[in-house]
Amino acid sequence: MQADQTSVSIAAHPATALFAGEKSAPVIASCEHYAGSEKLMVKALQLQQDYGPVFDVTCDCEDGAAAGEEQKHAHMAASVINSTANRHGMIGARIHDPSSPFWRDDIDILIGEAGERLAYLTLPKVGSTGDASRMIDYIEQRRAAVGLHRDIPIHILIETHGALRDVFGIAALPGLQVLDFGLMDFVSGHQGAIPFSAMRSPEQFEHALVVRAKCDIVAAALSYGVVPAHNVSLSIRDPAATGQDAHRARHEFGFLRMWSVHPGQIMPIVTAMRPASSEVQKASDILLAASDVAWGPISHENELHDRATYRYFWTVLQRARASGLPLRQEIIDRFFS
Repeated sequence: MQADQTSVSIAAHPATALFAGEKSAPVIASCEHYAGSEKLMVKALQLQQDYGPVFDVTCDCEDGAAAGEEQKHAHMAASVINSTANRHGMIGARIHDPSSPFWRDDIDILIGEAGERLAYLTLPKVGSTGDASRMIDYIEQRRAAVGLHRDIPIHILIETHGALRDVFGIAALPGLQVLDFGLMDFVSGHQGAIPFSAMRSPEQFEHALVVRAKCDIVAAALSYGVVPAHNVSLSIRDPAATGQDAHRARHEFGFLRMWSVHPGQIMPIVTAMRPASSEVQKASDILLAASDVAWGPISHENELHDRATYRYFWTVLQRARASGLPLRQEIIDRFFS
């Protein structure tokens, strides 16, 4: 009897009932906070404890490493990832780009010393699908060599002409969790054809070449069940401007995640990216009613709903939970316990 109850419970869960055989984008934190120094990494972890597990921390081993101290910096990042301050296991690292002589060292150190707790690895400035594939293959080799049995999610920065040209091929690579847009390097790579003003709002959402890049990245990511992540806001001391950038990225372009480079940007991004309370309430009502009829069609407030809308509202509830919004106890008991 117990086995029957378990099988019914699993079959009734929306992740099983609504997405059978279909890869959906993972629900992860909507904010990714970059920290380049040990001091800033530790401070970010303290904020993570204060705010809760609503944002990831990325140890920057690329731009954060001083020339000549690349290996030392990677060892330091590994020690922070392994520290007791990493209570939520939500710390990843950005390594050097494929043209650098240090990217393999970064992988060796981070996987060798912190592989069990490393949340993800971000690969910057790839120029093609081949670049990305070569780096992923090396990560897999090192993972096997040290006997690490868990997968390490991969994030890839799209910030070159070649990467944008190959973006659908890159999005299809195994182990990919996030496609990031690197706006500043992307604009710089156009040799003045895109003005500096397009690195900030409002032109970053209006210039045709930047808009095209953002749309292609989001479309490629979502078509392969990968999370699209938006570039940083240059308004580091204007929380309202950061929140507005995050809101536009989420609601006009479909990005599900955004970078932060200043502690004051974290909560404006999380708040702008999370679902509206009214939508969470509607999603709760609809999914509870749908679950009661084994995911058959229902009528709710004179609207017809079926599995197509159920899938949408299930993502609403998942993102609400990931962003720290409170959910009704009945929702938690039925779908998240």
